[in-house]
Amino acid sequence: MARPHVSQPLTKRKVVAENRRARFDYFVDDVYEAGIALTGTEVKSLRFGEGSIADSYAEVRNGEVWLVNANIPEFSHGNRFNHEPKRPRKLLLHAREVEKFHGAVNRQGMTLIPLSIYFNDRGRAKVELALAKGKKLHDKRETEKNRDWQREKQRLMRDKG
Repeated sequence: MARPHVSQPLTKRKVVAENRRARFDYFVDDVYEAGIALTGTEVKSLRFGEGSIADSYAEVRNGEVWLVNANIPEFSHGNRFNHEPKRPRKLLLHAREVEKFHGAVNRQGMTLIPLSIYFNDRGRAKVELALAKGKKLHDKRETEKNRDWQREKQRLMRDKG
């Protein structure tokens, strides 16, 4: 008797913070998932949906990757052990990935940008980290023109079809 095919369960992702400008300002090459070292009140604050990574970036220092300028506001019910909102946070990656990032940033002029912070299906806070290259002004115009054309094309297909 054959067993019925069981599909993979869908992975739940509760997105807490998203950097929507990143794909407009940068050419995104590779995307990685990294863990993030947080304190207890930071996790509670993120679970309430607070946090911003709009102006943040990641950098390689002493063989470790750090998330810089990410804002996780203080937990409202925190006491004297509350965290500092804009402190650098360590990202948890494999040594091979850290070396790859280090080489790409130093040799190729790439930038490490967080795309989103989310909780995975196991309840762990993760950062979606991208290796990206900055766009020039004419590249941004080209991206906007392509996006407008795609939108117009969809509109025409919907009206004709």
